[in-house]
Amino acid sequence: MSNQTVTMNVPSKQAGYAQSMAIIGMLFFVFGFVTWLNGTLIQFFRIVCELNVAQALLVTMAFFMAYFFLSIPSSFILNKTGFKNGMALGLLIIAIGSLIFIPAANARSFGVFLTGLFVQGAGLALLQTASNPYASIIGPKESAAKRISILGICNKSAGALAPLILSSIVLKGAEKLEADIAAAVDATQKNALLDSLASRVIGPYLVIAIVLTILAFLLKRSSLPEIDTNAEDASTAAATHGKTSVFQFPQLVLGVVCIFMYVGVEVMAGDVIGQYGTSLGMSVDDSKYFTSFTLVAMLVGYVIGIATIPKYLSGKKGLQISAVLGVLFTVAAYFNTGASAVTFIALLGLANALMWPAIFPMAIDGLGRFTKIGSALLVMGIVGGGVLPQVYAGMFNEHSMFNFLYSSSIDFRHAFLYCMVPCYLYILFYALVGDKIGKK
Repeated sequence: MSNQTVTMNVPSKQAGYAQSMAIIGMLFFVFGFVTWLNGTLIQFFRIVCELNVAQALLVTMAFFMAYFFLSIPSSFILNKTGFKNGMALGLLIIAIGSLIFIPAANARSFGVFLTGLFVQGAGLALLQTASNPYASIIGPKESAAKRISILGICNKSAGALAPLILSSIVLKGAEKLEADIAAAVDATQKNALLDSLASRVIGPYLVIAIVLTILAFLLKRSSLPEIDTNAEDASTAAATHGKTSVFQFPQLVLGVVCIFMYVGVEVMAGDVIGQYGTSLGMSVDDSKYFTSFTLVAMLVGYVIGIATIPKYLSGKKGLQISAVLGVLFTVAAYFNTGASAVTFIALLGLANALMWPAIFPMAIDGLGRFTKIGSALLVMGIVGGGVLPQVYAGMFNEHSMFNFLYSSSIDFRHAFLYCMVPCYLYILFYALVGDKIGKK
């Protein structure tokens, strides 16, 4: 490869390229499944814990804030454990976060639920800090976007299944249940209904914890090769010569902001779409499946990426096209109502699909010995998935932590437009010139 040499600590029975990709694909499936449960949880907690929209969107805040606080520590952990052991540890931490849902459900405590989500996010921060650079540099640089697109199919297939599975369990008959809760004659009857609903989440998350623990054990015992990112070839050594800090790479710093914007719009399109639908007057029984529509659109985008990158499109060109589509679909959603508006929001999944596969390799290109810390900073940018929904809620809901943005003249449709379009325009800037800044 032209930009960076990596070495592998080869065990006696080393996994080949295909087997390594299969193992990493399994990991991408895991964090896709866990992440995209949040869209269902937002609606679930809104009913169970009797929350307003801004409070329910704290689900994404708690989950993604873990990336901000724990991505840098993750890079130091990986320096001690290596990639494979770090990934196994990440799976165990996610399992612990899943187990916290059991006492949270028994107490019907939103705070304890948020704690479980934060712990899950911590495990995913470690898992993503390890798996994304591994996927980027395990093969040729030119096909990195294609490789991550393939892994993205694993991720978003899980994401499409997750809300369907969880919704069918925890939100079954939600509309009737909401009516029963509203019609409860006294607090005792109401609490009994809410407690019964809260208990529905225990079984799924207990199963998740068990499966993740088994996967951690199998990963630990696997022959996945270790990658040494500190090794550099002549060109990479020249590019990093004299550099003492990762912040001396402008394409990385701008890339962190780009990841922040991208994950923000991805979560808005996937997790907020259900709330957007109910705000348009649709029932919870219908809107609980909307997240899956977005994820299916992303799957289509990944298939397009695999078919076209790098044969017909570079990852960079794909990112440019994606950003433009993001603007167009957002504007179209604003000018439509009902099913048409929801359809355009779901189509944002198509626009978002090629963004992560393009941004991550572009941002870490040429970092050499700074790759682990650079990857950690990029994973920190995932916090945008928690911040942007709160900014969105703050524009039209005075109870949000961003209520200083509140204006009675702004409704949810305007707020969605004002949040999304600037983000897509920044992503377009990065795709056009941002990744070149500071490079010779």
